[in-house]
Amino acid sequence: MRVRMTGLAGLAAIAALLVGTAPASAAPGDAAAHGAKLGLSLPAGNAVSAGPFAAADANGPTTDTFAGVDLPDVLTTGVIDTSAERDDKTGGVHSRASTADVRLDLLKAITGGVSAEVVEAECSATQKGVTGSAKLTGLDLGELGTVDADPAPGTTVDVDLGGVDIAKVVFNEQIRNADGSLTVNAVHLTLIGGVLGSVGTGDLVLSSATCGPAGLPIPMASGAGLWIGLGVLGLFAVPATAAAIRRRRAIPAV
Repeated sequence: MRVRMTGLAGLAAIAALLVGTAPASAAPGDAAAHGAKLGLSLPAGNAVSAGPFAAADANGPTTDTFAGVDLPDVLTTGVIDTSAERDDKTGGVHSRASTADVRLDLLKAITGGVSAEVVEAECSATQKGVTGSAKLTGLDLGELGTVDADPAPGTTVDVDLGGVDIAKVVFNEQIRNADGSLTVNAVHLTLIGGVLGSVGTGDLVLSSATCGPAGLPIPMASGAGLWIGLGVLGLFAVPATAAAIRRRRAIPAV
């Protein structure tokens, strides 16, 4: 009886270790996306706060669609599509946000208006790392000049009035977060006040995707991980049982 209990005790101890580590091994990464979000304080005390529109999350809902934003003299858009997904087998995540028919009239008097056919951000996280990109189709910046359809990360255009900066627009903004995740904002407009606060303050983001870092692949308690776990149990349990038997036989009879 003592021999059998010793062998089972070894099995139980190892099983407890595997169960204890399974949640950490199974914990996947996160991903999220949304099409537009803004929080602005405009002249004459007007405030505009809206969004996030069409928010998707790897934990659900993994996809979302919004018919369009309609904020006269500020922002109008067509259909917004977003997705955020996780692959439990690899631990990888991917998210994407696409906003169609964008018209940004917030600074129209200064810029002549900003428009685009499609504004898109996406990111992916794998065991190798986290990457992201932005794509701007049919972008027209008016008086602000031109920006590539596939802008480099952190491409920035300053907006000034009378030689004083009043706003800045960052394309393909990539933010490395403290938790290891990456946020990609296809377009991020910041109003910084300027001449007596003539244009207001605040932020407007179009098409945002956040990913990662990736989680660990294949939970220990299921699929291939289960067979690996059973193999480890066998490697440890058999020697433990054999050692107990040898100790039992070494005890002289009374």
